[in-house]
Amino acid sequence: MELDVATTTVLTGWLAATIRLAGPLLLAALGELFAERSGVLNIGIEGVMLLGALAAYLATWTGGNPWIGMLAGMAAGLGSGLFLGFLYVTVQASHVVVGIIFNIFALGLASYVYRLALSGISGVQTVAMFTAKPVPGLSEIPVLGPVLFSHTMPLYLTVLMVFFAAYTLYKTAFGLNLRAVGENPRAADTAGIDVARYRYIAVMISTVASGAAGAYLVLANVGQFRDTIIAGQGFIALAIVIFGRWDPWFAAIAALIFGAADALQLTLQLMGTGIPPQLLLALPYLLTIIAMSGLIGKANQPAAFMQPYRKE
Repeated sequence: MELDVATTTVLTGWLAATIRLAGPLLLAALGELFAERSGVLNIGIEGVMLLGALAAYLATWTGGNPWIGMLAGMAAGLGSGLFLGFLYVTVQASHVVVGIIFNIFALGLASYVYRLALSGISGVQTVAMFTAKPVPGLSEIPVLGPVLFSHTMPLYLTVLMVFFAAYTLYKTAFGLNLRAVGENPRAADTAGIDVARYRYIAVMISTVASGAAGAYLVLANVGQFRDTIIAGQGFIALAIVIFGRWDPWFAAIAALIFGAADALQLTLQLMGTGIPPQLLLALPYLLTIIAMSGLIGKANQPAAFMQPYRKE
């Protein structure tokens, strides 16, 4: 049975929004996947995304070029990674405690810097955003064209990152060593692998990707900054890693599921279904609880996950 025009339009809009909203989540999750594969849980991903979003907003507002903003977001992630890596790896502090405190610190810092930078300026200030880059020919295919081939460059690059992450983890010596560090750091150390070095690198991959994800939100999806812009998406990215069984391909599928839930609540609100909007807004977070509770099956996390290692 053929779908009518209205139904096709709604379906196309929902699917396109699914992919658009899944992009930042997937980017942050891919970075976090490297950290967790090395044995480090970076709960500070939420705060890093917020700082990346702020850096991207201010840099783009000043320079007028979203690529400058993206680089600024990544730089904020790199700086955060050096700090968090020191606490996670060198100090060997609790990953959970450090991450939670960093998230609180990042929220306070971002709020203060944003108000300081825009003091005396009234109204909501928007910045230049990435525009959609339709793929010639493919973007004109009915339904599939708008859904798959009419997005911004950050989305296309994020899709490529899935292939790059899978290749790096499973086909390179770096990936093999990283996974060995997360499974058995003592054996890896005995084999001559610098455990601390690999964990530092993994944390910085996580934070640079998270900073870029925060920049992605501002420069491709929103165009503005506010204190609540991340709204728990860092924790959703953590859930995607678990939901995706610490694998880039499954993480991509998990990100699409979470993106679909987020897009669904937006679509149903626009359709005026009468369902309370608060209930619809809870959909992505309900999935997060389910993913992290183990209700979908027990996941085999890295054997040395969250276990500190000190070379003897």
